[in-house]
Amino acid sequence: MKLLPMPCLILFFYVFVIATSPHAATKIQGSEADALLKWKSSLDNHSRAFLSSWIGNNPCGWEGITCDYESKSINKVNLTNIGLKGTLQSLNFSSLPKIHTLVLTNNFLYGVVPHQIGEMSSLKTLNLSINNLFGSIPPSIGNLINLDTIDLSQNTLSGPIPFTIGNLTKLSELYFYSNALTGQIPPSIGNLINLDIIDLSRNHLSGPIPPSIGNLINLDYFSLSQNNLSGPIPSTIGNLTKLSTLSLYLNALTGQIPPSVGNLINLDNISLSRNHLSGPIPPSIGNLTNLDYFSLSQNNLSGPIPSTIGNLTKLSEIHLSFNSLTENIPTEMNRLIDLEVLHLSDNIFVGHLPHNICVGGKLKTFTAALNQFTGLVPESLKNCSSLTRLRLDQNQLTGNITESFGVYPNLDYMELSDNNFYGHLSPNWGKCKILTSLKISGNNLTGRIPPELGSATNLQELNLSSNHLMGKIPKELEYLSLLFKLSLSNNHLSGEVPVQIASLHQLTALELAINNLSGFIPKKLGMLSMLLQLNLSQNKFEGNIPVEFGQLNVIENLDLSGNSMNGTIPAMLGQLNHLETLNLSHNNLSGTIPSSFVDMLSLTTVDISYNQLEGPIPNVTAFKRAPIEALTNNKGLCGNVSGLEPCSTSGGKFHYHKTNKILVLVLSLTLGPLLLALIVYGISYLLCRTSSTKEYKPVQEFQIENLFEIWSFDGKMVYENIIEATEDFDNKHLIGVGGHGNVYKAELPTGQVVAVKKLHSLQNEEMPNRKAFTNEIHALTEIRHRNIVKLYGFCSHRLHSFLVYEFLEKGSLDNILKDNEQAGEFDWNKRVNIIKDIANALFYLHHDCSPPIVHRDISSKNVILDLEYVAHVSDFGTSKFLNPNSSNMTSFAGTFGYAAPELAYTMEVNKKCDVYSFGILTLEILFGKHPGDIVTYLWQQPSQSVTDLRLDTMPLIDKLDQRLPHPTKTIVQEVASMIRIAVACLTESPLSRPTMEQVCRQFVMS
Repeated sequence: MKLLPMPCLILFFYVFVIATSPHAATKIQGSEADALLKWKSSLDNHSRAFLSSWIGNNPCGWEGITCDYESKSINKVNLTNIGLKGTLQSLNFSSLPKIHTLVLTNNFLYGVVPHQIGEMSSLKTLNLSINNLFGSIPPSIGNLINLDTIDLSQNTLSGPIPFTIGNLTKLSELYFYSNALTGQIPPSIGNLINLDIIDLSRNHLSGPIPPSIGNLINLDYFSLSQNNLSGPIPSTIGNLTKLSTLSLYLNALTGQIPPSVGNLINLDNISLSRNHLSGPIPPSIGNLTNLDYFSLSQNNLSGPIPSTIGNLTKLSEIHLSFNSLTENIPTEMNRLIDLEVLHLSDNIFVGHLPHNICVGGKLKTFTAALNQFTGLVPESLKNCSSLTRLRLDQNQLTGNITESFGVYPNLDYMELSDNNFYGHLSPNWGKCKILTSLKISGNNLTGRIPPELGSATNLQELNLSSNHLMGKIPKELEYLSLLFKLSLSNNHLSGEVPVQIASLHQLTALELAINNLSGFIPKKLGMLSMLLQLNLSQNKFEGNIPVEFGQLNVIENLDLSGNSMNGTIPAMLGQLNHLETLNLSHNNLSGTIPSSFVDMLSLTTVDISYNQLEGPIPNVTAFKRAPIEALTNNKGLCGNVSGLEPCSTSGGKFHYHKTNKILVLVLSLTLGPLLLALIVYGISYLLCRTSSTKEYKPVQEFQIENLFEIWSFDGKMVYENIIEATEDFDNKHLIGVGGHGNVYKAELPTGQVVAVKKLHSLQNEEMPNRKAFTNEIHALTEIRHRNIVKLYGFCSHRLHSFLVYEFLEKGSLDNILKDNEQAGEFDWNKRVNIIKDIANALFYLHHDCSPPIVHRDISSKNVILDLEYVAHVSDFGTSKFLNPNSSNMTSFAGTFGYAAPELAYTMEVNKKCDVYSFGILTLEILFGKHPGDIVTYLWQQPSQSVTDLRLDTMPLIDKLDQRLPHPTKTIVQEVASMIRIAVACLTESPLSRPTMEQVCRQFVMS
C-alpha cells in the first residue's frame, strides 16, 4: 500500500478533526439557529413566551425541533397549536436546507406564503393549515419536488392554483380546502400520478374539471365540493378505479352523469348533489356494490331510478330529492335491507310507495313528499319502529289514518299533510314521547282531537288544520309546554278556547281561524309574550278585544276578522310596534281609531272594513296606502285617502284632535327640555342619592331615552340601600367575579333580592371599564327577552359604579358544571332546554333587534340559571350594535376558548362570532367541560366538510358528561342533533356557519 506524503497526512488529519469537532456542528447549526431566532423575534410576546426554550445556538434541544444527529442539522419543525402569531416573512428558508418536515398548523400566522419557501428542496411534509395566511400560493411551490404532503387548508389564500403544482410528482396528499382560491384547476394536476388524496373543496374555483384528472389512478379520496366549477363531469373519471370517495357537490356542473362512473367499483361515498346535472341516472351505477352513501339531490335528473340500484345492498343512505325523476319506484329497491335514510321528495314519482322499504328494520328517515304517489301506506312502513323522521306530504296517498300508521317510539318528525287520509286521529300519537312535529293538515280527518295528544310532551309543532275535525279543543294541550306553533284552522271545532292554552309560553304562532269557536277570547292569551302570529278570524267570538293584547310585544300578524267583536279598539294595541298586519274587519267595533296608532310604524297592511268605526284614520303609511276596500262600510271614517271624506278642519266633533296635537307640539317644544332635565336630575337623585359629604358624578357617555322604564322599583332602591345590603360590598356577599366587576347578592329592605355588579375600581376613569359599563346599560335598556337577564337600574358614582339585575338563584352555568353534585342533578332534559334557551336569546339579539346586537362573550360564565333551570344570557359589557351602513371593526373582546378564530386577525364583529361561541358552549354543556382540542380535531378532518361529518365517524357521542347516565332513547336523538348543530357552528369559515335563525329551525326540524 502506498503511503501519502507527510504534508498530505497532516492536512487530512486537520480536516478530519475540524469536520468532526463540536465546533463544526455548532457552525452548521448556528446558521439554522440564527434563522429561527430571527423569526422568533418577529413574533408577538405571547408567541415568544411559548418559544422560551429557543435560546443559545443548539436548536436540537428546542421545543418543536428535531435534529438528524448524523448530519447535525435540523430535519423537523413541528409547532402545532401553540398560539403563534406573526408572519413567515422573516424566516430565512434557505438557511434550513435539510428540513424535511415543516408543520405550523393551527396557529395565528398571517401574511403571505413567501416565495422563498421554494428553496426548501428537501421538504417532504409542508403543513401551514388552520392559520390566517392570505395572498396567492407562490409558483415557487413547484420547486419542492420531494414533497409527499402539502396542506395549506383553512386559511384565506386567494388567486389561482399555480400551474407549477404539476411538478410535485411525488405528492400523495394535497389539501387546499377552505380558502378563497379562484381560477381554473390547472390541467398539470394530472401529472401527480402518485396522489392518494386531493381536497380542493370550499374555495371559489371555476371552469371545468380537467380531463387529465383521469391520470390519477392511485386516487382514493377526491373532493372538489363547494366551488363554482362548471361544465360536464369528464368521462375520464372512470379511470380512478381505486377511488373510495367522490365529492363534487355544490358546484354548477352540467351535462349527464358519465356511465364510466360505473367503473369506480371501490367507491363507498359519492355526492354529486346541488349541481345542474341532467339526463338519467346511468344503469352502470349498479356496479358500485360497495357504495354506502349515494347523493344526487338538487339536480335536474330525469327518467326512472334504474332497477340496477337493487345491486347496491350495502347502501345506508340514498338522497335523490329535488330532481325530476319519474315513473314507479323499482321493486328491486326492496333488496336494500341496510337502508337507514331514503330521500325521494320533490320529484314526479307515481304509483305506490316502495313495498318493503323497511324490510331490514333499520330505516330511520324516509321522505317522499311532493310527488304523485297514490294508494295505501305499505305495511312495512306501518310497523317500522326504527323511524325517526317521516315526510309523505303533498301526495295522493289514501287510507284510514288509524290503520295506516303504528306506534313509533323513536319518531321525532312526522308530516302527512295534503293527502287523502281519512278517519279519526288515534290516541296512539300520544305514545310518541319524543315526537317534536306532527303535521297532518289538508286531509279528510274527522272526529275529535284526542286529549291523549297532551302526553306527547316534546311536541313543538302541531298542525291539524284544513280537516273536518269537530268538538272542543282539548284542555290537555296545556301539557305541551314546548309547543311553539299550534295550527287548528279550517276545521269544525266549537266551544270556547280553553284558557289553558295561555300556559303555552313558547308559542310563536296560534292559528284557530275558520272554525265555530265562540264565547269571549281569553284575556290570558295576552301572556303569550313570544307570539308572532295570532289568527282567530272567521269564528263566533264576541265581546271586547282584550286590552291584554297590548302586551304581545313582538307580535307581527294579528287577525280577529269575521267575528262578532264589539266595543272600541283598545288604545293598548298602539304599543305593538312590531305589528305588520292587522285585520279587524267584519266585526261590530265602534268608536274612533286610537290616536296611539300613530306609533305603529311597522304596520304595512291594515283592514278595518265592515265595522262601526268613525273619525280620522291615523297618519301612518299603512292607513294612508290602504285600498279603500279595507276602510269602507264603517260609520264615518274620514281622512286624506281616496274614497274617504276629508276630516273637518273647523268646528265639528273631531276638531279637538288637531287642537290637541298643536298643544302637545307647543308644550313639547317649550317644556320638553326643562321636563327632561328635571327627570334626569330626579332619577339621578333617586338612584345615587348620597350624604352631603359625597359627590355624584353622572355617566356622561350614555344617555337613556326613558329612565323610568329601566327601573322597576319606582325609584325606591337608592344608593344607600345597595351599600347597606352588601355591607359596603363585603366579600361575604360576593357570588361571582368577572373581567369588569364583581357580582354581589343584595337583599333590600323591601325583601326583594337583586344581583349587583360593581365595576372594578376605576383609575382616572379608565376607558375599558367605563365602556363596558355604558355598553351594558345601552344594550339591556334596548332589549327584553325571557332568556336575557333583566337590568333594574344602575348608578355611576366617584366611589362605586354598579348595575343592578334580577337575582337568579342557580347561579352561573360555569359553576354548576364544575360542581359534581350540581352537575349530577343537571340532567339531559335540562341541558337540552338550556341550549335552546341560549339559542333563542341569540336569535332575538341577531334577528329581532334593530340594529342587531352581537354579544361577543358567550360563555358558560355568562349564562345564569333560575330555580327552574331557565337560562338567562348576561354580561353585555362587550356587546356591539351592528351598523348596517359601515364596517364593524373593533378591538378583540371575549373569552379565549370561546372567541371565533377570525377575531384574531380580522377584528370585524359579526353575528357569526356569537354562532361560533354558541357551538363551543353547546358542546361544553353536553360534555360537562370545555371541548378543548375537539375543535382542532374537527378542523383537521380532510375527508369531509365539518358540517357533513356524520356522528358515527366521530368519537363525540362518547364525550358526553360521564357524571350522568347515558341519554335514554327518548332524548339521545335530540342530544345527537345538538352535537351536529354545534359542529356546524364551529366551522372555521364564518360564511359556512349557520345563522342563529337556522340553528333554532334545526332544533325543531332535525
